Amino acid sequence: MATLLYKLGRLAFRRRGTMALLWVLIFIGAIFAAASAPPLPADTFTMPGTETQKAYDLLKDKFPTLSADGAKARVVVRAPEGKKLSDPGEKRKVDALVADLDRAPEVVSVVDPFEGQAVSKDGTTGYASVAYEVGATQVSPEAHEALTKAVEDARGSGLTVEMGGDAVPPSQTMGSGEIIGLAVSAVVLLITFGSLLAAGMPLVTAIMGVGVGICGIVTLGSTLGLSSTTSTLALMLGLAVGIDYALFILSRYRAEIAEGREREEAAGRAVGTAGSAVVFAGLTVVVALSGLAVVNVPMLTKMGLAGAATVVVAVLIAITLVPALLGFAPVKVLRRRDRAQQYGKPLSARQRRKAEKLAARQKPNLGTRWARLVLRHPVAILLVGVVGLGAVAVPAASLELGLPSEGTMAAETTQRKAYDMVSGSFGSGYNGPLMVTVEAKDAAAAADRVSKQLAKEKGVVSVSPADANKSGDTAILNVMPSTGPADPRTEDLVKSLRDRAEGIEADTGTRVLVAGQTAMFIDFSETLNDALLPYLALVVGLAFLLLTLVFRSILVPLKAALGFLLSVAAALGAVVAVFQWGWMADVFGVDEPGPVMSTMPIFMIGVVFGLAMDYEVFLVTRMREAYTHGAHTHDAVVTGFQHGGRVVAAAALIMISVFSGFIMEDNDFIQMIGFGLAIAVLFDAFIVRMALVPALFALLGDSAWWMPKWLDRLLPNMDVEGARLSQLPAPELQLPQHRREAQPRFSK
Repeated sequence: MATLLYKLGRLAFRRRGTMALLWVLIFIGAIFAAASAPPLPADTFTMPGTETQKAYDLLKDKFPTLSADGAKARVVVRAPEGKKLSDPGEKRKVDALVADLDRAPEVVSVVDPFEGQAVSKDGTTGYASVAYEVGATQVSPEAHEALTKAVEDARGSGLTVEMGGDAVPPSQTMGSGEIIGLAVSAVVLLITFGSLLAAGMPLVTAIMGVGVGICGIVTLGSTLGLSSTTSTLALMLGLAVGIDYALFILSRYRAEIAEGREREEAAGRAVGTAGSAVVFAGLTVVVALSGLAVVNVPMLTKMGLAGAATVVVAVLIAITLVPALLGFAPVKVLRRRDRAQQYGKPLSARQRRKAEKLAARQKPNLGTRWARLVLRHPVAILLVGVVGLGAVAVPAASLELGLPSEGTMAAETTQRKAYDMVSGSFGSGYNGPLMVTVEAKDAAAAADRVSKQLAKEKGVVSVSPADANKSGDTAILNVMPSTGPADPRTEDLVKSLRDRAEGIEADTGTRVLVAGQTAMFIDFSETLNDALLPYLALVVGLAFLLLTLVFRSILVPLKAALGFLLSVAAALGAVVAVFQWGWMADVFGVDEPGPVMSTMPIFMIGVVFGLAMDYEVFLVTRMREAYTHGAHTHDAVVTGFQHGGRVVAAAALIMISVFSGFIMEDNDFIQMIGFGLAIAVLFDAFIVRMALVPALFALLGDSAWWMPKWLDRLLPNMDVEGARLSQLPAPELQLPQHRREAQPRFSK
């Protein structure tokens, strides 16, 4: 592996014009292909095998005009102080609002508050239910604009009007946090490399990789059914790993130059060693993302595969385009003082003596000093790290999963105001009604019997009259629970109703299915819960095999996997403490504590696992490289931190700053994602990889690299650490400084 990539790196450096032109053509071609491709299809959220999906499939067949899975909006109106909606003047205003809603594009039906018996007992508050013929992600801008205008006109007439539901236009508040995160990333890169060109190179290559990946998704979207949201994970991870991978190779190139190697040789060795680590780190990310297929939610599967493809592009750019760009500006990627030392004017005898004295007084870098500290006190650091992360992970035992509801949105949003108005005037359960389908030969009569039985369930406020289809074989009932959509008691009610429905079907042959948005959220959470352990086992198991190939060790991959599990558990514990329990809620702007988003553990495992293995592979391959060249494990650990500690810390700080930008958003669940990923990277990079890993190496010593002889013979030698590069002809070293006068120089 290392030899092949070494040759590729030298070829890219030598043929830099051709390689750069090739990638520019690919980038431009991807843009043109995306521009000429058909529009991306809308999201089709399906959950095969769940009861909610079965109910929606039945309604599509039996009620083709109902649009059961179409977007919904609830427009809540309240009369002015001292008046009622039934007053003649106020009723005319409500009628005008309903008429405006009914004329809006893509609207299938509007249920008037008076006709739908959706007026509160005191007569002051009501709501109109709007159904659309398309799904929430398919609602057009014109339809969104019409809905917003109807609400604004009603407000202008004196009514208090708010709206909720998935048809409400999403608020556009993104931007400031992410810009700050990217600005911090640029500063970290500049400090790390001390060169503007070197700091910009990882950003440029990462953006190009993401551009190719996103354009590929757009181009193949209509063919493969990839929606616009499919690119979300690809964008986030493509930037993350793209910056990381370019950082690793650029850092190794600078180290090779510092050791006196000729520039082309340095590029080849950087790609052969750090590039090998990049390839295998990328493979672990691809494994983590592709593993989302086990969840059996098509949308998540597509997001994972699209993200994996973008990571593959990032790997290819890192091992081909980065060395080519180094060929164009091999000197300016060095620090200014290093350029002077390596390629500047020859020093006088007095200047050389002064430089030698400064070099003699120069302290080891921070990574070296930290590694030596850990090696001197491994037990204490190991105990502090494990106990500390274990303590932070304790709240994870109380983890409650759910999906976002409008009741947890920021208090100033119209969705939250509408939710609170309905809860105050009708009851929390009216924000999440359940829909029950009844399938029988005489559906109307069967639905009446089912209605009476469902009404007996504890937690049911009311059951609406049955609405049968034209053929009379299917009917719909609406069940109003007494608790809100995110309340655990609502989930218990759904399970009780489904248990009773199974009994009805067994006794009478009537097929009863419980659905609705609340039931769909419950099914989705249950699907993710059931898939979590298989997904974790698949990802960790396959990554263990990959890392065994990389490090030719059993214990190194084992401790890498255990460290990852510890950091993820601690991150989930922190998320539970802040967002579920409400600790430091004011600090992070959490409006109302509630369940942790169901997708959080799955995405955290996938994203953090990929980044954690990046740091593990880069640090430990440096150690493995020193070990294979004869160093003792303790010395190998110091070497790994001497050359890799700075760049791993920089990569982690960049990811933390980018993810932390999401904490500034208004939506609690966006905040949750940003906080969870940022804290997970913090724990994994700075506690697990920087402290626990070297402490374990100190305790294990050379036995850390142990592998059974039979397994060693069975596994192919991938040579990620570049041991075979030492067997190549001796590379040309750069001439000493006092003999460089006659050498051609690169322009500065």
